[in-house]
Amino acid sequence: MKDQKKMHIGSFLLGFGFLGALDGIVFHQLLQWHSVIHDAPTNVQIISDGVFHFAVTLTIMAGALLLWLSGKPQEPKRAWMSAGGLFLIGGGLFNLVEGIINHHILQIHRVHPEAENPLLFDLAFLASGVILLGAGFLLRKKVKQRDL
Repeated sequence: MKDQKKMHIGSFLLGFGFLGALDGIVFHQLLQWHSVIHDAPTNVQIISDGVFHFAVTLTIMAGALLLWLSGKPQEPKRAWMSAGGLFLIGGGLFNLVEGIINHHILQIHRVHPEAENPLLFDLAFLASGVILLGAGFLLRKKVKQRDL
């Protein structure tokens, strides 16, 4: 695999895994708004969260390994911008995929089910994914414009 491709995939995986870890730390642990399977017995909630945290940790490790294997970039500023864009795209995609699948299709949890308007929190979560994706694509576009 070429070094640039490793950097791109690694950056994307880091963003995807980081947003997954952030979701687990903030919403599952600190705020305790939900777990992966919210309306399940406590032991199932703990196990489902553990599997989720293990999966995002593996994703982060894979991303870090690919970035390490990609070596030192020849154009560091361009590489950082490209990696940053792909990190944001990965994070935004995590929020969209997790939000659409778990909150809306499977309905295994909501962002904040005890809120007065839980749908508002779910939509804000999806909007954050769209914003991260948009920021990532804009940063990538800026990098590609420098190639011209």
